[in-house]
Amino acid sequence: MPVAGSQHLAVHNFGLHVEAYESPAVEGFRLREAANFEAAARAHGFIGRSGYAGEPGTACWGEQVFPRFIEGSGFQTAPSSLSLWADIESLMAFTYSGVHADALKHGRHWNVRQSWPPLVLWWVEAGTVPRWQDGVERLEHLHDYGAGPRAFSFKQLYGSDGQPLEIDRSRIKEIVALNAATQGELLAHVLTLKI
Repeated sequence: MPVAGSQHLAVHNFGLHVEAYESPAVEGFRLREAANFEAAARAHGFIGRSGYAGEPGTACWGEQVFPRFIEGSGFQTAPSSLSLWADIESLMAFTYSGVHADALKHGRHWNVRQSWPPLVLWWVEAGTVPRWQDGVERLEHLHDYGAGPRAFSFKQLYGSDGQPLEIDRSRIKEIVALNAATQGELLAHVLTLKI
């Protein structure tokens, strides 16, 4: 079994908006985007994320490509992210609490109902930076073949040793509390935003 910390958890998510990114229908998403990125940066266990080509700041992890599910949508780009985390509990604590949980709660207003997995998880060696293409391949693999050590989701987890994994719920609660201490003003801000 790998030494603790020798593996990092990669996550790629992908969705489609109900209308163009600049449209009034997606304004609530746009208004929350910067706060979500900042909340992730402050989150316990966050290692890093890819930026987007042509945008200042965070470097893009390879050419941004999209899963085949974008075909026929009329969009050239779509909301997606690619990031690295220390472990599953840290990612779950961020995803389902605080600023990001607020965005999840309202996501149905901005995004189309998906027939594909919303995200894919996989393990990489510490120091490895996944590329957008890696995330696309893993997401399509998860959709086509189901969960396994190569590509999985929160519904069926695998450890870095390739074995099914049970999450440590008490650790998630501890991390949620740590995150709450660093995200208070961000959460207060997003709760005032238009949906």
